[in-house]
Amino acid sequence: MACSKLFSGDLPELINEVIQYFHYDYKTLHSCIFVNRLWCRLTIPLLWEDPFSIKSPKNYRFIESYLHYLNNDDKVKFNDYIINNDLFPSNTLFNYPRFIQRLDTHKVCNFIEKWAVTVGSTSTTKEQHSSYFIQNTNLSSSQMSNFTKLVIRSLFLIFIENGVSLHSFEVIMFNHKEFEYFDEIFELILQNPNFIYNIKSFKLDFNTITNNITRFSTFLYSNCNSISSLHFLFPSYVENYPTEKCLAQIISSQENLKKILFGYSEFPLHHSLLSLKHSNCSNTLNTIIFYHIDFGNIVVLSEAFNHLNVLESIHIIYCYSLDSKFIQQINNITKPFKLKSLFLGFLGEVDESLERLIQKSGDYLENFGISNDESQQLLQLIMKYCSKIKYLGPIRLDNQSIYLLLSLIENITQNLSYLIIDAFNVDYSSIILKNLGQILPIKLEYMYLCLTINTSDLEVFLKNSQNTFIKKLLIRNIRKEESGDIFSYIKEYIMKKKKVKYLAVSETFHGRNEDLFFQKDKVKEFQLHDIQVLKYFDLFIDIYDFINETY
Repeated sequence: MACSKLFSGDLPELINEVIQYFHYDYKTLHSCIFVNRLWCRLTIPLLWEDPFSIKSPKNYRFIESYLHYLNNDDKVKFNDYIINNDLFPSNTLFNYPRFIQRLDTHKVCNFIEKWAVTVGSTSTTKEQHSSYFIQNTNLSSSQMSNFTKLVIRSLFLIFIENGVSLHSFEVIMFNHKEFEYFDEIFELILQNPNFIYNIKSFKLDFNTITNNITRFSTFLYSNCNSISSLHFLFPSYVENYPTEKCLAQIISSQENLKKILFGYSEFPLHHSLLSLKHSNCSNTLNTIIFYHIDFGNIVVLSEAFNHLNVLESIHIIYCYSLDSKFIQQINNITKPFKLKSLFLGFLGEVDESLERLIQKSGDYLENFGISNDESQQLLQLIMKYCSKIKYLGPIRLDNQSIYLLLSLIENITQNLSYLIIDAFNVDYSSIILKNLGQILPIKLEYMYLCLTINTSDLEVFLKNSQNTFIKKLLIRNIRKEESGDIFSYIKEYIMKKKKVKYLAVSETFHGRNEDLFFQKDKVKEFQLHDIQVLKYFDLFIDIYDFINETY
């Protein structure tokens, strides 16, 4: 009875909770819109709140759904470039622009460029086919760039005119072209501050300081005070004093800042760190992430941290100068230093400063990785002081550290959920496969194995890991001539016994990559066993994204 009411629409609040559970599961959400009108009405906003973040879409035609909302004057501007077979249909089932909640300028530009390619191509597939086509397919690069700029500006104008108030806005610019695209929308945003007035999450990632970047930063601290998550990645090797001072003003102007990330800076961060002492931040900020930061010139850590009253997690990801001067600042902090993540790159020798840091953070540390030749000493320290590791890897392996890694995994199975093992060496791969399966926990959220796989070793691993369910399994096999076919073993021990939910497999042989996702017959066979095969890079977890989404 309850189930029939659920599908008939008699329990709308409960239905909405069910649909919200499938947030970002686009395949399931697409199925939901066909249940009935109520399910469709509740599902459509989720499908359209962040369409530019969909990984590997079948096509980019949703952009055309937005362009339907252009006014007549703006439609005329497209006449120099494209012909639309449907000539901008006037009616759509929903006001799709109103649903947009999250925008990332890099992704928007990338999607528009790919859509422009399909518009200009005469050889698109049926799924990619567009109702638009470019009048002259031999457009110069500058003409194509102007067309892309027109589309970008048109989309942002459509969002603004439809009363969108963004929840999340990411401004990401890696090349000259993306700076030009940003300039197209910059004035629009300045003229329409309500568009980003209520943003809760903001990210600024750029590699060159321009006048518009500085103006935009000034605009932010004058108009946006509701940001709860702020990510600021500085341009590397560029003196960023003016921009860093603007960041300090942005921080001080926020009323509910809970998370902040500092990335790619070799400079002191003096103003931005001291701005954390502001009363708004001191009683709201609970997460700080340092990403590729050089602590060598930073001297105000203890002064800033001693004012943070509700700080619950600190994350240090591939940072530098974790030396005695840095540790002295940590020791001067009167509050607990709750280091949850420590990922280390090049360090040189491991000294007592780093040992004191790990010892001080042992009760808090949950995520650890080391891509350094000193991994043996560091693994020993982790085994000695840290028992709550949930995310482990990558770990640089050698003859000694490989066995320390296996011992550590066995010691932390109670908490371990994410395991990343990267071992190109044939001998190390064999040791891993022969000894890993029997020490895995009953359940893993994610496991990534990058190995040179011998099939007999793989069979040993799969047999020994039969008691472990892995939600997301990612395998990269560096094949040798004598390696053999791994799929018969994956089929026997993973597919038939349903030991994973999501699977990705990539094999590299003589420099050529083969992704299981594109082997459609095999993919269908896995689907029959309720295992979803994804593209390798769609299942791959980036540390930056993992920390950002988890904390």
